Amino acid sequence: MAPPDETWYAATARPFDSLPSLQGNADARVAIVGGGYAGVCLALGLAERGVRDVLLLERDGIGHGASGRNGGFVFGGYSLGEDELLKRLGAERACALYRRTLDAVELIRTRIARYAIECDAVDAGVIWANWFRDPEVLRARQKLLAERYGVEWEWIPEARLRQVIRSGRYHDGLFERNALHLHPLDYLHGMVRAAQGQGVRFHENSRVRRAQRDGAGWRVRTDAGEVKAQTVVLACGGYLAHLKREVDRAVLPIATYVMVTEPLGDRMGACLQTQAAIYDSRFAFDYYRALKDTRLLWGGRISVRNRSPESVKKLLMRDLLRVFPQLEGVKIDYAWSGLMSYARHQMPQLGSRGDGLWWMQAFGGHGTAPTCAAGELLADAIVNNDEGWREFAPFGLQNAFRPFGYLGAQANYWWLQGKDWLKDLLEG
Repeated sequence: MAPPDETWYAATARPFDSLPSLQGNADARVAIVGGGYAGVCLALGLAERGVRDVLLLERDGIGHGASGRNGGFVFGGYSLGEDELLKRLGAERACALYRRTLDAVELIRTRIARYAIECDAVDAGVIWANWFRDPEVLRARQKLLAERYGVEWEWIPEARLRQVIRSGRYHDGLFERNALHLHPLDYLHGMVRAAQGQGVRFHENSRVRRAQRDGAGWRVRTDAGEVKAQTVVLACGGYLAHLKREVDRAVLPIATYVMVTEPLGDRMGACLQTQAAIYDSRFAFDYYRALKDTRLLWGGRISVRNRSPESVKKLLMRDLLRVFPQLEGVKIDYAWSGLMSYARHQMPQLGSRGDGLWWMQAFGGHGTAPTCAAGELLADAIVNNDEGWREFAPFGLQNAFRPFGYLGAQANYWWLQGKDWLKDLLEG
């Protein structure tokens, strides 16, 4: 029996030796705070550009936060939808930002191959399944992506969709071929090894207590050590570092929930005849995928609070049975929560205040590709003084107004969830 708070990822991750905590004094060109997708992608990006003098500090273990707790999906785009991105930025700038994530998906493929990262990558695309009978939301998005972003998603008629997803719940779908899914912890550990092989230093269980200017550089203090660095990057996501108020206050840590079934064996075929990952067209959508050992990983919901594993099981099991009633009685072996970082504008925050302090956060549940893209932009900025990171300038450190922001986020979630519920009811 799994410990009550253990994730399936932690239970099945390939062997990875724990990393030493920082002890004593150290020097680095770049000190990164946070060992999730963002921080590790940046560390590897810097190493690939020839900057080996990089040190990463993680409060717990690599991937302890959302980066080791997510659904494992890898695809383009941001939490902010493509239509709204166009409205805010205009066609040219919106397309450039969207293209960054598509390039990141390809870079993730390349790194997995280049560094022989064993992370159960399944390059089989993603299906966006329509919860509702009305096909307009699918048609509109398909047209928008094709005409404004140059991206083609394939239409899946209802009859064919039900051949691959054995559920009467859905009506038509769209297939995004340029997508994959993977084991997040193994992917992270593989990137750590790749960066270590190029000289980057990683320290787990090294909580940063203070980061302050020291002459022309920075002094970063942990409980048992200190780093003097030219540049400091905060990459903590929803697990706040409590180092710089203006950075922390700009995000809302929002919880999402994931569970993994027992091995289904032949029962998997009664539910899925595809290796693609799947999510649906509601605001509060379900997302799920088949795992290598015939388990089903199922995630969903958004909340301002974590829940116990037992509460997650009960909540998500109701959702699962609405889609696959044939799994009545299936056992849930793992269930957990994870904190994502959201900004009010629903876009990543990537920036600097010009004194050697940088931040990268608020990837909002679409983190795998955007964190890779952000890591590349920030690595180019640090190494080559490249200005590409300014593409994110319209989405700055906007105050999230915690704790009142939690109330607004939860109310907005319930409102949009209620709209989905009403539409579902009206369709009968």
